[in-house]
Amino acid sequence: MDIKNSFTVPLPVDEAWKLLLDIRTIAPCMPGAELLEVIDDRTFKGKVSVRLGPVALSFVGTARFEEIDAVAHRARLKGQGTDSKGRGGVTGVVTLALSPAVGGGTNVNVNTSVNLSGAVAQYGRGAGMIQDVATEIIGQFAASLNAMLQHENAVAVAARNPAAGASAATLPPPPPPAAPISGFTLMARILWNSIRRFFGRS
Repeated sequence: MDIKNSFTVPLPVDEAWKLLLDIRTIAPCMPGAELLEVIDDRTFKGKVSVRLGPVALSFVGTARFEEIDAVAHRARLKGQGTDSKGRGGVTGVVTLALSPAVGGGTNVNVNTSVNLSGAVAQYGRGAGMIQDVATEIIGQFAASLNAMLQHENAVAVAARNPAAGASAATLPPPPPPAAPISGFTLMARILWNSIRRFFGRS
């Protein structure tokens, strides 16, 4: 199944490119993600948790950059994981393509090909369900990433202007790691999008 999403990063393309390839830095911004091990400069081991109502899914696996084109600002990441309770697995290929955004910043287009197997496949039945999960994850990732950048910018401004009276003690704390997708938030989005799709067909 192919899924398309996009978001904007408030950085020039070259800076956004370096940031998005820095897995150690951006992993806390991904909802429910935990970086477990850096195997090499292209390969990573991690865990991703998603809660759908009473059902908690937790996938542990590896991801590897199969393509990194710094000139075209395009990267392809292939990953696979298995549910910690043995209920199935997921495989996927994610392609990132960056381009300048109108008015500044960078557009990030994300194309994902995903396949669920085993019992976990029943939780994502239907293209609409999987698309909504992906959209929610990307949306929260973008929000967390922007919050992190705003905090880093505030720290940098305070460091450059100590006479302004700002200090580490007066700055807001850094944003916490992104929490796993909650069942309530996700189901509300799925319901709303289902209504939109129904009336769109009508």
